[in-house]
Amino acid sequence: MNAFEKIEWLSRDAMPAQQPMNGAESLVQTLVNNGVNVCFANPGTSEMHFVSALDRVPGIRPILGLFEGVVTGAADGYARMAGKPAATLLHLGPGLGNGLANLHNARKAATPVVNIIGNHATVHQRFDAPLTSDVEAFARTVSHWVHASRNARDVAADAARAIQAARSAPGQIASLILPADTAWNVAERPYPALPVNGPAPVSHDAILQSAAALRRGNVAFLLRGEALRGRGLQAAGRVAAATGARLVCDTFAPRIERGAGRVTVERLPYRPTPAIEFLTGIETLILVGTQAPVAFFAYPGLPSELTPQGCIPLVLAQPHEDGPAALEELAEFIGAKALSVVAPYRIPDAPEGDNALTNEAIMRIVGRFMPDHAIISDESLTAGFPHYGLLDTAAPCDYLQVAGDSIGDGIPVATGAAIACPDRKVISLQGDGSAMYTLQALWTQAREGLDVTTVIYANRAYAVLHEELEKVGADEGAKAFSMLDLHNPSLDWVHLARGMGVEAVQVNTCQRFSTAFKSAMKRKGPFLIEATNT
Repeated sequence: MNAFEKIEWLSRDAMPAQQPMNGAESLVQTLVNNGVNVCFANPGTSEMHFVSALDRVPGIRPILGLFEGVVTGAADGYARMAGKPAATLLHLGPGLGNGLANLHNARKAATPVVNIIGNHATVHQRFDAPLTSDVEAFARTVSHWVHASRNARDVAADAARAIQAARSAPGQIASLILPADTAWNVAERPYPALPVNGPAPVSHDAILQSAAALRRGNVAFLLRGEALRGRGLQAAGRVAAATGARLVCDTFAPRIERGAGRVTVERLPYRPTPAIEFLTGIETLILVGTQAPVAFFAYPGLPSELTPQGCIPLVLAQPHEDGPAALEELAEFIGAKALSVVAPYRIPDAPEGDNALTNEAIMRIVGRFMPDHAIISDESLTAGFPHYGLLDTAAPCDYLQVAGDSIGDGIPVATGAAIACPDRKVISLQGDGSAMYTLQALWTQAREGLDVTTVIYANRAYAVLHEELEKVGADEGAKAFSMLDLHNPSLDWVHLARGMGVEAVQVNTCQRFSTAFKSAMKRKGPFLIEATNT
């Protein structure tokens, strides 16, 4: 037997005959091999071979969104709760453009997302067809990793690298651009998972510097990411109990464990002046997985940096470093043996009767009747922000917020969270103005039978912008007011929800809201409550 005959014999013996696959099939199988089992999608012509491959390659749950902002927001919510990326399927540059706002939010949340973005076939791109655009330029605005596949043979390897990038600590946006011909041409094989770059260890010097700051006193920890959950939060609680340090989270933390039995973390105020006052007296602000606080916007006469005079920021763990391990090491180093001080279980009092429904009453009733371990997606903004603390002693929950401050992610995030955790009740606290950005997510909730209760704070205004108009020193005339008002006509959320296939009611008293919300907590499937005060 000569060398070529031996190679042929060994190949026949070692490798079973394989059916030929195209680039799309190799991509789908590579996603499955890498643990990506959900794809939120709004496809078009260029993505049809990917769509077709979903029937031939098992392992992916495709979920249709009627707008790309729903697709990207749901991928964000899914990954925040599942701890692994979902894929999105988007149609060329304009489709990606429609989803950019919630990819911005996902990027700020350090959420792992793998975008599969179709593009014209490589041979067609030079003709400047109507949907031709610079897809890579769109993608780079929100992505940590961007690549366009050159041929079908490379697609699977490119996908494995995209997933590796998305799963790199602390979580990244990876965008793989898939020209149509790389999906339909013959590929070689799918690829296995690549090694993941997990969180890096923190240097011992960071532990020593933080311990020295704790000895000096007047310390607060600003926490984000994994430090707000599980062992990270427990270790932070031990350090706080032993030293008297304050525990603070960013104004809009991507995910935080809250409620009875959890370590209580203070929330940084939204406005610059209250935020600076809130931190006054702190000499060292120890940062874990976040940056020193800055104002959301510039305001005349106010600073952009919110660290007060005399307060020095000190990094214990960068976002890409292992914050929970750093907090545990710090607790051991300073001898913090005491148990964390956790919130007691104390259900909020809730008003009853025919009293007019207020924003505070809504939060009290939510806190009274929500089940243990609910997931709350909060985009209530000005309506809910003042009453955030009412849930500190309510049933334990996971709390998700609009991390990038780009409104329109609350309902999609709730949708993705419900896909990730089908056995948990999801509650979406939602301002009416921002809800209109992505209300199509209700249709996806109905189609998938998701257990999401949406509470619409129907104040008929962009209320936060009324405050902003004053804060920036601008006058409010009739035309300015009309740009911030949602009357004439008023939104009818009951009809909007029913049109999307979601049962809904409108309530305007404490008793009616209490009855509706309590009932929603006992049922399965999507439900919407429009809460008004008129």
